[in-house]
Amino acid sequence: MVEGKSELEEIGDLSNKEKIALQRRYVLHCKYEEAVEMYADSKLPLCKIAVKCNVSLGGLGSYLRRYWRELILRRRGISYEGKDPKDIKIVSSGQPSIVSKAKYAEAVEACKSLEYIDLNVSQVARKFNVNGTALANYMRLHYEEIPIWRENVRRMLGIGDNVHRGVRPECEEQYVLAVEMYKSTDKTIPEIAEICQVSIGGLSQHMRFYHKEVIRKRKAERKAAKKNRIIGKICGNGQIHCPQQKTVEKYREALELYKNSNLIIKEIVRKTGVPLEGFRNYLRVWHRDLMLERRGGEKVDCKEVYIDLSKTKCYLKSTAAKYGAAIDSMKNNLRPVTQVAAEYGLNADTFRSYLWEHEPDLVSQCGMVKNENGKYTSRQAMEKYAEAVRLYETTTTNLKSIAERLGVVYNSLSGYIRRNCPDAKQKHEELVRKEMNL
Repeated sequence: MVEGKSELEEIGDLSNKEKIALQRRYVLHCKYEEAVEMYADSKLPLCKIAVKCNVSLGGLGSYLRRYWRELILRRRGISYEGKDPKDIKIVSSGQPSIVSKAKYAEAVEACKSLEYIDLNVSQVARKFNVNGTALANYMRLHYEEIPIWRENVRRMLGIGDNVHRGVRPECEEQYVLAVEMYKSTDKTIPEIAEICQVSIGGLSQHMRFYHKEVIRKRKAERKAAKKNRIIGKICGNGQIHCPQQKTVEKYREALELYKNSNLIIKEIVRKTGVPLEGFRNYLRVWHRDLMLERRGGEKVDCKEVYIDLSKTKCYLKSTAAKYGAAIDSMKNNLRPVTQVAAEYGLNADTFRSYLWEHEPDLVSQCGMVKNENGKYTSRQAMEKYAEAVRLYETTTTNLKSIAERLGVVYNSLSGYIRRNCPDAKQKHEELVRKEMNL
């Protein structure tokens, strides 16, 4: 009972976000529990297990890789003793998998050796109990120099079989348009295959075998796109980063209201009947330029650059419209905030707070004038303390005595001179030093 109590107290100390994460993970484990048991106790392929347990193949594969990686390694015969299973990559980008590397290692070494030079690749594959076509394809992808070397040596030794190797002329002609389209556009292989009416698998293999430099270039572009996704450009998965047509249609009316009205988002979704969070997410992902415009920023094309909204001020467009006329009037004719607020029927304190947040330079100048030092000073304060400043900079009388004689508050007068009249203080101190020397 004590242990159970401590566990409950421990869970009670978690934040709401952490509790929700734990609940979701528990639901996930329950969902795939039967599939994990079947995967561990049988040799059934993953696709059949997914069908039997009524779960998606992609979801099950992702779950196993994240939480049960040791089961995947054990099934594939990969040792992980003394290592963290999470650190072992079964497949690395552009590299052969651990399984295929172990499977074809002996056959590849034999193909590199002069001992088996009299045999063709299919014969070598049969000697090591692997598929001939699979071995040839494996070497074309990861050891492309070996088939070329074997062909040259066999020709020199006079044992060549005169069989054409490499891309066939008819295949090159068949895929020429597709290859050009892949080079000059951001379309994916399936999209190009559909446009050119060719096989997806055939085009994919043709590109990987005979146009590796193009594939490498596209991979580099996709890798760079992961860090900075721009609308209309290729992203990390090779797709064009743009919203689906049905999503555009769903939020079309709400977007028009967002562009052309001062309504807040909650009112817009209430009028159009779209989900609040869905519309907010749609704006954050696809229309950050409109969000920036509503926040008072300069218009930027989000198709060219990524817009960071975290550094922009957030306020309601309706609020900006409410105070817009008053602010324009103040910019044309500087006068006190209270006077402008009275003219436009605004609450002076609220208007002043808004100005300090969004127009600090403007509000700092309201009712102010420039003094000799170029600083903005309240006209009222300048008139009030003018005589005191004159006496302070032209006599050796201390400031407290001047304040008492003129009937002003000493602390206020002292602060005013310190902030706005540093030269008066210097002149006064110079006079005092001269008097003391005399």
